[in-house]
Amino acid sequence: MGVIQVRDVPEETERTLKTRAEREGKSLAAYVRDLLNEEASVPTLDEVMTKIAADEPVPYDPDFVRETMREGRR
Repeated sequence: MGVIQVRDVPEETERTLKTRAEREGKSLAAYVRDLLNEEASVPTLDEVMTKIAADEPVPYDPDFVRETMREGRR
């Protein structure tokens, strides 16, 4: 496990986070760790766009699209 130390956190922010942690029955460290894990689990827009750009293009056939739409309406 890594260690992250954050300095210069405003007192109001620290108080708010401590209060929220207490409401959830967690230590401040556990609460902040959960926040960081949640943030890291969601890809950024740039990460999503990079993945899309790396994917193989999908061939587009207008006749296939029309036929698929017609079949879906039946």
